[in-house]
Order: sequence, then C-alpha cells, then structure tokens
Amino acid sequence: MRLAAIDIGSNAARLLIADVSIDKIGKPIFNKLNLVRVPLRLGFDVFDKGEISKEKRGMILQTMKAYNHLINAYGVSHTIACATSAMRDARNSEDILRKIKMETGLDIAVISGDFEASLIYENHVAEQMDTDHSYLYIDVGGGSTELTFFAEGKLVFKESFNIGTIRLLKEMVTDYKWNELKDFIKLKTKGYKKIIAIGTGGNINKVFSLSKKKDGKPLSLDLLKDYYKEISSVSLEDRINFYKLREDRADVLVPALQIYINVMRWSDADEIYVPKIGLVDGLIQHLYGDLLSKNQI
Repeated sequence: MRLAAIDIGSNAARLLIADVSIDKIGKPIFNKLNLVRVPLRLGFDVFDKGEISKEKRGMILQTMKAYNHLINAYGVSHTIACATSAMRDARNSEDILRKIKMETGLDIAVISGDFEASLIYENHVAEQMDTDHSYLYIDVGGGSTELTFFAEGKLVFKESFNIGTIRLLKEMVTDYKWNELKDFIKLKTKGYKKIIAIGTGGNINKVFSLSKKKDGKPLSLDLLKDYYKEISSVSLEDRINFYKLREDRADVLVPALQIYINVMRWSDADEIYVPKIGLVDGLIQHLYGDLLSKNQI
C-alpha cells in the first residue's frame, strides 16, 4: 500500500510518500519513497501581519498542485494533509485551504498543537528504548514547540507552546512565555527517572548531520551548547558558506538550538537522540492506523 502525508508548517511544507508492507509478525514497515520540502516560510507573514500575503498564497497553491501531481504519479492510494502553527494563526487560512481543495482536491486540516504533539509520538521511538529512563520528545517548528513525555511505560503528557524559531527571530517570545515553558517542564517531569531527550524536526536533524555522529548515537547537551555559541557568533552569510546551509535553514538554526538547549536544561536531560523523524512520519503512521481501524486495509 502506498500512502502520502503533507505537512504545511510555519517554515516549510513537506510531502512524504511511503510504501507500507507487513513483516512476518504482522508489524507494518514504512519505507520512504520520496520526501519533498518547499520553504514557504509562512510564519514570516503570519506572525508579523496576522495573515498570509498574496505572494505566499500563490506559492502555497503551486506547491500543493505540484504535490498533488507527485501523489498521482506515484499511485498513492490514501493521503493525509495538515497545517500547523502559521495556518492556525492566519485569519485568511480558511479561504486559502478552500481554494486549494477546489483546485487540487486536497483536503487540508488545520490541527491543534495538542494533536501535533500526538502525531510526533505516533513514531513510538521511546517504546524501543530501555525502561531505565524517561523520554521527552522535543519537536521544534517555526511557530511552536511540541513536547511529549513518555515515562514508566506510558504517555505522561503532550503539550504545545507558541515558542518557535520564526517567532524568536521576530522577537515575539516574551520572558513570560519562556518562564511558562520552564515552570511547566520542571513541574511535569519532577520525580521521574532520568530523562533522555528525543529531538525531531529539520533543525536538529541538520545539527546531527554536522556532528558526523553515527546513526543511533546521541548528541550531548554540551555539544549543542558549543554549536549554539559557534553558529550564533558568525554572520548569516558565513553560516551558509561555512556550514553549507540553505538560507532558510541558516537563520532558524540558532533559535532552534536555543529552544532545544533550554528544554533539555530545564528537564535535566544531558543527551538527545535524533531518529530523523518528523511530523510527516507521524502523519503517515496515523493514517495507516486510521485505515486499519476502519477495516480499509
């Protein structure tokens, strides 16, 4: 079976196309066929002006048309599509999504931060790790950060905070919001076994690539701090040239590191695993689970 997932985030839109097969013990195996990312950067409009500009509206529509062509070319049987923080905040999101539906047939749902956090957990990475630790998923986006905490064999909490890379670049995150995040983390993780962080999102994946670590090995909090000092001390142009970053990654990488570092400090986590998963991966698994529950598989 071939499935597709679309995630329209505050910094970029992603399309993941995957084949799903069943192994000998009946467990689904998800094989990525294609992952396409377009840096729409909707948050720069929305968090500043409260709506998505005419230029960006055209970009979204063309991107969704291209995604729809790819979905058809790959012979996808089922598709799920969602939009997150920027679309949640944009006052013209309904009109935009209505036009996309009319011109492409794609039905895009604007999901809550709470549901976004649940989708990250759909990957069930923590369940494959040892039971001597607690696990805190940290998913950093352009408009929000989703935290999901897994301890003692169960999901303890999932929460979304309007602290994201683009909001930080636009100086829209107040000390009150930072303190709210800190107090929440300290209160909700107190008394549990030693916490290990699990990082998702394009920025932490990029840091992992820069580190040259082997897959499955964690990054230390000290290493993230070193990268933060190093990368934040050079100009945007030097980041692009020296670290070989795209411009739309070079500017958000520093605030992303700031968020990961703060969350890890406040939860007393000194290591972070980077399983190279994101919201689209969770969406694919959610879609499969939904189809299975409806006996459509």
